[in-house]
Amino acid sequence: MLNIKSAESCQYDIISMGEIMLRLDPGDGRVRTTRQFQAWEGGGEYNVARGLRRCFGKRAAVLTAFVDNEVGRLLEDLVLQGGVDTQFIKWADFDGLGVASRNGLNFTERGFGLRAAKGTSDRGHTAASQLTVDDFDFEHIFGTLGVRWFHTGGIFAALSEGNAQLTIEACKIAKKYGTIVSYDLNYRPSLWKSIGGQAKAQEVNREIAKYVDVMIGNEEDFTACLGFEVEGVDESNITGLELDSFKKMITKAVEEYPNFKATATTLREVHTASDNDWGALCWHDGEFYPSVNREHCEIFDRVGGGDSFASGLIYGFMEFNDPAQAVEYGAAHGALAMTTPGDTTMVTKEEVAKLVGGGSARVDR
Repeated sequence: MLNIKSAESCQYDIISMGEIMLRLDPGDGRVRTTRQFQAWEGGGEYNVARGLRRCFGKRAAVLTAFVDNEVGRLLEDLVLQGGVDTQFIKWADFDGLGVASRNGLNFTERGFGLRAAKGTSDRGHTAASQLTVDDFDFEHIFGTLGVRWFHTGGIFAALSEGNAQLTIEACKIAKKYGTIVSYDLNYRPSLWKSIGGQAKAQEVNREIAKYVDVMIGNEEDFTACLGFEVEGVDESNITGLELDSFKKMITKAVEEYPNFKATATTLREVHTASDNDWGALCWHDGEFYPSVNREHCEIFDRVGGGDSFASGLIYGFMEFNDPAQAVEYGAAHGALAMTTPGDTTMVTKEEVAKLVGGGSARVDR
């Protein structure tokens, strides 16, 4: 069992640290030809806290930064609509141009059939990428207020040298106060490129890994970020016999990092953008726990599916402290989240529980 602090002893169940961008979604169309966008908020780390708040009813907050202009206030409003506490958001002055600091934009189309989902980020010089270890009082957050679970990830850590050091410091102090630390490796070569590439990614992530209790990532993440090789794995997915190789790699990883209490990965095979096989695998205390594998799931918008898996997994550990239940809640929440638009969940806890229990898509009346 994970040694999770009681809800009564903490002000927050979950705090995430990461950048939140304004997602501009062309709906059924393409970014390059659209005449209108739907606005959402989203971020790999934030989506996890929001999922725990909106779907599972947990007390959540986010550590991030916005520029204080109309776009920043729109992002704040979207976060508030998600029920996530905004008291730790840092506000940067707007210089009128966005040269010194700006809010990140993410133009993302969902894809359909043979046309893959496609994202184009516009996140240079963002307020969140300029955060440093001086911006948050982690002793107060984790030591005085109390936090049961802290989540962050490799997307945020890759945005700048300052973010990398900030992530290390946050994980270190969270660990000091007995907060469970989860980390999604989420390797993005394009992000690490500007601060030292894969070598820097391994340097930073191997240091962060020393303080992580629950490590989340697929085979590429573990290879690129931590240097563990998976024998005979196709670069696009893990299926069949390749799963045994992935298990061997996880076994090596937990031997090198005995602080890992659990690891987890999603298992996705892409037939088309709209047709994916979907499942998950969790390791805990020497045993592997696979979720139900759902073949040919119909996908409406895949972006954020992995983050919703993470929030369901965390809920499962918080609520049941059972890896078998946790991986099922994670896989079910991720599957349902991909049936709606936007990065963040629109799912209810009852819908997740129904799917975990074997329920179908038959109409509820």
